[in-house]
Amino acid sequence: MNEVTDISAPDAIGDAPVRFLRQWELVDKVREYNPAVNEALLNKAYVFSVKAHGQQMRHSGDPYYAHPIEVAGILTELKMDTASVCTALLHDVLEDTPTTYQELSDMFTPEIADLVQGVTKLGQVELSGQASKQAENFQKFVLAMSKDIRVLLVKLCDRLHNMRTLQHHPKPASRERIARETMEIYAPLARRIGVDRICAELEDLSFYYLDRSAYDTINGKLQEWRESQSNVISQTSVALRDLMDERGIKSKIYGREKRPYAIWRKLERQGISFEGVADIYAFRIIAETVEDCYKALGAVHRAFRCVPGRFRDFISTPKSNGYKSLQTTVLGPDNRRVEIQIRTHHMDDVAERGVAAHWAYKDKQYAFDEQSAEASGSNMMGRIRNLVEMIEHGNADDFLENAKLDLFTDQVFTFTPKGDLISLPRGATPIDFAYAVHTDVGDSCIGALVNRKEQPLRMPLKNGDVVKIIRGGAAEALPGWETMAVTGRARSSLRRLTRETEADEFRRIGRRLADHAFAREDRDFSESAIEDALKRLPQESAEDVFFALGKGELSANDFMQAAFPGRDNERLVDKYASRDLINDTTAQLYVKGDGLREGVSLHLAPCCSPIMGDRIIGLQSDGRGVMVHTIDCETLADFEDQPERWIDLGWSRAARHAASIGRISATVEHIPGALADVTKIVGETGGNLTNIKTLKRSPTFYDMVFDVEVLDTKHFAHIVAALRTSSYVVSARRLRADQT
Repeated sequence: MNEVTDISAPDAIGDAPVRFLRQWELVDKVREYNPAVNEALLNKAYVFSVKAHGQQMRHSGDPYYAHPIEVAGILTELKMDTASVCTALLHDVLEDTPTTYQELSDMFTPEIADLVQGVTKLGQVELSGQASKQAENFQKFVLAMSKDIRVLLVKLCDRLHNMRTLQHHPKPASRERIARETMEIYAPLARRIGVDRICAELEDLSFYYLDRSAYDTINGKLQEWRESQSNVISQTSVALRDLMDERGIKSKIYGREKRPYAIWRKLERQGISFEGVADIYAFRIIAETVEDCYKALGAVHRAFRCVPGRFRDFISTPKSNGYKSLQTTVLGPDNRRVEIQIRTHHMDDVAERGVAAHWAYKDKQYAFDEQSAEASGSNMMGRIRNLVEMIEHGNADDFLENAKLDLFTDQVFTFTPKGDLISLPRGATPIDFAYAVHTDVGDSCIGALVNRKEQPLRMPLKNGDVVKIIRGGAAEALPGWETMAVTGRARSSLRRLTRETEADEFRRIGRRLADHAFAREDRDFSESAIEDALKRLPQESAEDVFFALGKGELSANDFMQAAFPGRDNERLVDKYASRDLINDTTAQLYVKGDGLREGVSLHLAPCCSPIMGDRIIGLQSDGRGVMVHTIDCETLADFEDQPERWIDLGWSRAARHAASIGRISATVEHIPGALADVTKIVGETGGNLTNIKTLKRSPTFYDMVFDVEVLDTKHFAHIVAALRTSSYVVSARRLRADQT
């Protein structure tokens, strides 16, 4: 006979138990799932915690040691090993008592001491404190839990008990800060490792303190819904039980009510009303085997009409946190939508306890069962390792921002050509896919085939897409790629790649600038001169000097003064002024025309917008590298008395094949067909319109600005001349970027 069990609604917020677990009760709880429990070790940890915290009190007025005891009790609900439970009992003694790490190691075990230290050194990831401190603490958090996931499990249980008793905190601002921190960091981390029961409660508790009115509204709606739907729920329960009995499928059937915050999030994300939520109440059919799961699914679909597009098979394609289940929505009694989840007992355990479900009693010991984790298809630790990799790629502030991006995501499931599953957040692009496969693949990505068809790298991927990354040669982060990436891992990797590219280019430009400075003073460029300069400069190496020169943090004049103290700078200025600064044959650097972007050492000056073919000069800019100007740019007049900042430039051969942006100012007749004729002329002359802006409109004319991709000045002049031949165009001329 199949049985039906109702999972009641969540407890009211603030209903924290006053009584805490006694010593023998805690031991019995562990013994229920771990017959080999080290009772003496648990008792010792319990007594030590009580004595160490002594007369310390909590905001609630309870003795402080009640907190670690309750945290240990939550760990037993996750069925964690003895070392974890002991860690929970001791997790605050290093921070709040005189106890030392060595004392813990000697009295208990080095393993427990390491776990306690791991939890302790995480500190507070406080949102109200300095952003950099918060980010650095979160980095420590991730590194500690990557070494031993039990550190995170203890910390989550610690946070859960603190949230259960948060109503006793005297400061409303602190309650809000702690709740926001929980919602933004701890709940997503719990979801990432699959501990749904903790994640859901943390979200609800945070929701209560962050938006009390919304919480009360949802709870009120839920109460009304329960009263109106009690008959439908009862009828569906009986129908499912009878159906499983008829088919001979041995199972347990549970009812599950959706949590308040989960409902609120769905209302916000989908823009629907409360009545539009189809899965407020769902039934779980817990079968004995995978085969029985699919049999139960067939029986349900034959007995009830299924809702199209509402079936998902997470058994054949598990979520990255190990979640497996068949999920379908059918029309039950009175044509009410009913969600049904079908899974085995082990799948249900993993869905509730996540990574904690893989601790098991085996071979006369209780420990992490790698075979169980592997069989579940879980990639929980892989997702934690992705966070660790982000730490290596960027600074602390970037890491915290990108980690939150990674934590707050729905998922889409994609595949490599070999059939390997790659789980990504919804909205992810092929760039995210490339970095999810491997950092080297992302760094060398130049294109992608999605379902055997080349697609733009900005295209969002869909469930079931098969993606093949096209790889190029040198690693380079192209402009705009970071804005196309969704995952924190891809963004942090692209920022790292950009920084490396920038640093290399700054050093290359700096070396050329140093050589140029020596040549202007008719001196021989040598390593010994660099060594002499280092004695008087803050930089520690020649490479650091070149970087500072290329970025503009160190001027050529200061560099030369450090290399040759006492040189006559005024005489050299006169000497510079007598030279032909714009001699293409003396060009020290060559502008590619492509690849010029913000943050790299060569920049096209917006005041004159140089195009391939223009005569150009470089002007060293503080902190930004070299600005590229046309020779007739009016800005250069402001630097006539600083010739040491000027550098001869020329266009490289590669620039002949790269597009530049030219700006055209045109007056066009205000009649039908005029704009079509303009765009036709630009296209026929090989240009590519990238932007059109109307500056002034009258009944008879438009004053417009066109941005056009061109190859060089000759090509640009040809387009302007062609526009002037149009009967619709009154005038057309080249416009500098700031002359709008």
